[in-house]
Amino acid sequence: MKGIISDMDGVIYRGKQLIPGASEFVQRLLDSKAPFLFLTNNAEQTPLDLKLKLEGLGIHGLNEGNFITAAMATAMFLKAQNRKPNPTAYVVGGGGLINELYNVGFSISESNPDYVIVAKSTTFGYEQLKKAIRLIDHGAKFIGTNPDMIDPVEGGSEPAAGTFLAAISAATGKKPYIVGKPNSLMMMLATRKLGVQPDSAVMIGDRMDTDIVGGMEAGMTTALVLSGVTTMESMEKFQYRPDHIFNNVGEIDLATL
Repeated sequence: MKGIISDMDGVIYRGKQLIPGASEFVQRLLDSKAPFLFLTNNAEQTPLDLKLKLEGLGIHGLNEGNFITAAMATAMFLKAQNRKPNPTAYVVGGGGLINELYNVGFSISESNPDYVIVAKSTTFGYEQLKKAIRLIDHGAKFIGTNPDMIDPVEGGSEPAAGTFLAAISAATGKKPYIVGKPNSLMMMLATRKLGVQPDSAVMIGDRMDTDIVGGMEAGMTTALVLSGVTTMESMEKFQYRPDHIFNNVGEIDLATL
């Protein structure tokens, strides 16, 4: 059986609402003994936060090792890239990202930081925008955790990291290096964590422009669910197709992937 890598937002839940069939899907993962990992471009929450969120939605049996976030991937990437003994960063984002940066030796600073790192933030405002622009203009390297423009929530959608990245990029004339999906770096970190080769793994997601293209370019089997951002109509506009299409994860038979 192949290793399973699944997105969360729009696949397992929308905002605070569990998607139909998600609980049964996770139970099938646990019962199958297949290696699996939940991979998310969400950089706001820690693996513990995500585990507790799923438990609050009625999904039990998972542990922190079952998750990898864009914040974790960003911290891993910057740890490998950095050569300074005391690296610093200015962060637009939540506690999950700041915690992961602390874990790899970063200090958070507004005074001539090495990096400006931008993720989704529910408190993003004019002062943060102005500060990020000035720091990048003065030489800080511009990093984005993920390119998602919107996140699916109950009743619609809300702005995500890509919206903030676009504003800062427009003002500075500089493009960020984005670590999360669809960057194959994120997929490589996930398959390495699972201990499987990409051609022995399946990427399940709701976004053609991140989950499906990222999985495809990494050499993985891809499965699109229509419970999040992508619809059948919008899927047809892309130059590539997923290997499998489902209305939601409740329809997925692991043995046929």
